[in-house]
Amino acid sequence: MSPSAHPSLDAVPRQDASPEVQHHYKQGDEETNYDKKPVYQDAFGDEQYAEIRYKVLSWWQAGFLMVAETVSIGILSLPAVVATLGLVPAIILLLGLGVISTYTGYTIGQFRWAYPHVQSMADAGEVLLGKFGRELFGMGQWLLIVFVMASHLLTFTVAMNSITDHGTCSIVFGVVGLAISYILCLPRTAAKVSYLSIGSFLSVFSAVMIVVVAVGVERPWKGGINAVADTNLYHAFLAVCNIVFSFSGHVAFFSFIAELKDPREYPKSLFLLQGTDTCLYIVSSVVIYYYAGPGVTSPALGSASPLIGKIAYGIALPTIIIGGVVNGHVACKYVYVRIFRNSDLAWIIASAIPVFNNLLGLIASLFASWFTYGFSGIFWLYLNWDRLFSTPTKIFLTIVNFAMIGIAACICGLGLYVSGKALHDSPSGSSFSCANNA
Repeated sequence: MSPSAHPSLDAVPRQDASPEVQHHYKQGDEETNYDKKPVYQDAFGDEQYAEIRYKVLSWWQAGFLMVAETVSIGILSLPAVVATLGLVPAIILLLGLGVISTYTGYTIGQFRWAYPHVQSMADAGEVLLGKFGRELFGMGQWLLIVFVMASHLLTFTVAMNSITDHGTCSIVFGVVGLAISYILCLPRTAAKVSYLSIGSFLSVFSAVMIVVVAVGVERPWKGGINAVADTNLYHAFLAVCNIVFSFSGHVAFFSFIAELKDPREYPKSLFLLQGTDTCLYIVSSVVIYYYAGPGVTSPALGSASPLIGKIAYGIALPTIIIGGVVNGHVACKYVYVRIFRNSDLAWIIASAIPVFNNLLGLIASLFASWFTYGFSGIFWLYLNWDRLFSTPTKIFLTIVNFAMIGIAACICGLGLYVSGKALHDSPSGSSFSCANNA
């Protein structure tokens, strides 16, 4: 179904969009003024005779790319989230944030259909705020991706320390992870990376299922479970930030849509992602918490016996690497259409913040809050600005999208407080240390 025919996609490019992102509409050989409906060219243009074609993804390939980018290390923090919040609040939050993330992801698709030249959050920022918006959103996107890559490098060092019983300095493991990630970022098209993403999903799924079965057999926790945990705002909201991080793939969605053969099939990719991640998150986190109890580790792969933990980390290595590579590919593609930036920063961040949950909380509060929820609300309001209260449905959606912005602001503000406090108070890690962080 084309965007113009879709009942909820009747928005067209705003007439007041900045001149930098508008293209002239041509009739014959003469260009008309901007008062006519502007025409936006596809991000990669006409590739009929191109040597390298980028728009080659099928919907299922894009879906698995989105799964690999989203369902990776975030899932490893969720059993500890359930232990912090209690069973009932954790399930409600996982379901609720999963539904909201699906809606905001769909809004990104609406915005891309209205502006087919958009390939990144930077392009979207230019539509909203001109050159300033491009720089603001582009820098934010790049920083989020770098921090996510840092979380993957950190998890790689944790995994290698666990597998080798801290066989060498943690910084050495970090450098090895950096080198592997750099090599795997070399493929230029998302279609080639998509085949790695299938292996990434199978890797994390297998690793988590091994731990689920192992803790079910070993039953390391013999006590009861808490329907609602006795906690405080600091620990509870830090756990919420970990859930937010586990749904924080939206920053790359524009890039994946831009390389689809048919961008109208994007909703299939989105629903593949959201159905997969929500179900897997709930089942794995609840089962591991039920059998491992309040002492469940984060990352969760260490909750089983030491031998099973080593096996699980070994099987999870592909997703630990590839999930970071998918984000790195998105960053490289932004560089391809814009400028070169140094991505070694990810290794520096991973070494500077060596505590897994704290790093995820910082990423979620600083960046994922806006890229997953807030900016999607802004996109919808921009597309529908002239008819926010035209019908009862529009009034409801207007309230919903203002709420998205409010949710993002709340996560950002409270999240920065609790993650900053966690980083300040944590005695379990030191920056640029050779110590064992497993």
